[in-house]
Amino acid sequence: MRDDKPDEANRAHLGQIFDEDAELYDRARPGYPPKLFDDLIETAGIGPGPRVLEVGAGTGKATLPLAERGCRITAVELGANMAAVARRNLAGFEAVEIVTADFETWPLPAEPFDAVVSATAFHWIDPAVRMAKAADALRPRGALAVVATQHVAGGTESFFAEVQDCYERFDPSAPPGLRLPAAHDVDSSDHAHEVARSGRFGPVAFRRYAWDLTYTTAEYLAVLRTYSGHRALSPKAREGLLECIAGLIDRRYGGRVTKRYLTELRVARTARARR
Repeated sequence: MRDDKPDEANRAHLGQIFDEDAELYDRARPGYPPKLFDDLIETAGIGPGPRVLEVGAGTGKATLPLAERGCRITAVELGANMAAVARRNLAGFEAVEIVTADFETWPLPAEPFDAVVSATAFHWIDPAVRMAKAADALRPRGALAVVATQHVAGGTESFFAEVQDCYERFDPSAPPGLRLPAAHDVDSSDHAHEVARSGRFGPVAFRRYAWDLTYTTAEYLAVLRTYSGHRALSPKAREGLLECIAGLIDRRYGGRVTKRYLTELRVARTARARR
C-alpha cells in the first residue's frame, strides 16, 4: 500500500485525525533530508527571499527548514492544534504566517506566490481542487513542489517481514503477506499524470532521497501512534497491535529497529499566467 495514496472514501476523515495529538506528532515524526530543501530552491528556480505558500504545514517540519533558508511563508494548516504547535516552532521568524484553514476553501491572496510547497500532505487535499488551486496561487513560471515519503525495503528488513503477523492479527484491513517495495520499484508516475491532466503545469522533475532512521522500541511505538491508519483502529485493536510490535522488537531485535524512508521531491512549474 502506498503511504501517499489514502483510500478516497476515508481521505477527509483520516486527513484530520493527526490533530488529535499534535504534540506527539511534533515529537515523534521525523523531518526531511536537508539536501531536499536546497534542491527544492534550486529546482524551483526561485531567487532570494521567495514568497512561499505551504499547504498542510502540520507542526512545521518543512516550514522551519524553508524559513531558515530565507523564505517568506504563508503556511495553511487545517488542524488548530497542529497550527498552534507550528506557531510555537516558527515564533522566531517574522516572515512566517501560520493560517488555520482548509486549503480547499481558503481565499487566495491577490499577490501570487513564487512557490507552492506541500510536504507529506498534498495527498490529503481534495483531488478535485488541489492542482487548479495551486496553479491559481502561483505567478507565471511559479513552482509547485510536492514532497512524498514512502516506507521501503531496507533497514531491519527481517523485522518488517515478521511484524506483518501482528498487523494481520489486529488490523482487519492489513493485506495478507504484505512486503515493502524496494525504493527503485516505487512508481510515482500517478503524480506526473495528475499534473499533466490539469493542463496548468509543465513536466515534473523528480529527485529521490533514501535514508535510514533507527528507533528504540518506545520511539517506534510513538511514531506509529501518529499514523492515521493506526489511530483509526479501535483502542483495543490499536493497543493489541502496539503490544505485539513492542514484544517483537524487544524479544528479537534488542529494543532497536531501523526503518528506511524514501523521500521524493516533485517539482513542476506553471505553464501559463494566473487566470
